[in-house]
Amino acid sequence: RISHLNTMMKLAITALLAGSAAAFAPAASKSSTTALSVGEYADELGTIAPTGFWDPLRLSSGIDQEKFDKYRAAELKHGRVAQLAVIGYVAPEIWRWGGDISPGIPYADIPNGLDAIDAVPFLGWVQIIAAVGIVDTKGYLGDFAAGKPDLEPEELAKRQLQELQHGRLAMLAFSGVCTQAALGEASQSFPYIDF
Repeated sequence: RISHLNTMMKLAITALLAGSAAAFAPAASKSSTTALSVGEYADELGTIAPTGFWDPLRLSSGIDQEKFDKYRAAELKHGRVAQLAVIGYVAPEIWRWGGDISPGIPYADIPNGLDAIDAVPFLGWVQIIAAVGIVDTKGYLGDFAAGKPDLEPEELAKRQLQELQHGRLAMLAFSGVCTQAALGEASQSFPYIDF
């Protein structure tokens, strides 16, 4: 046991010495251009420091502006849905609708989080998917003039960037919440918060 401890100590000291020697080595020059930061759309809204224009799969390579705008609209839509999903995940921890989701099944009996998937009746899922599909394909919610702020172009660009960033954060947050719920206990309340 003592021999093993001596070996570990020698390895630790060697690692420390190697690390301190590296501090005095000349620094290698780094190229400031990377494949991820250059691109046809590097100046588009949504490009921010420190990542710059981040497209590791090169989905924007060789596409026209119309296709890029379609991708950006999809990113914005997914971000908005993710924001609603995060709220929809947290809200039932705090408050429940009164009444029944289906005859004989009160909202209060639907569990929170991923467990709700199995508790909602099949016809409920059919209604949800049909409603979302109709709105998505037919555009019934459309582009309304009401509620659009009258802003200067600089302020509008700032707010549009904030909306993109909030959507990106919500997509990560919802992925994290679902991962935590899938790995945690089924009876656990909203991860990280004890209500």
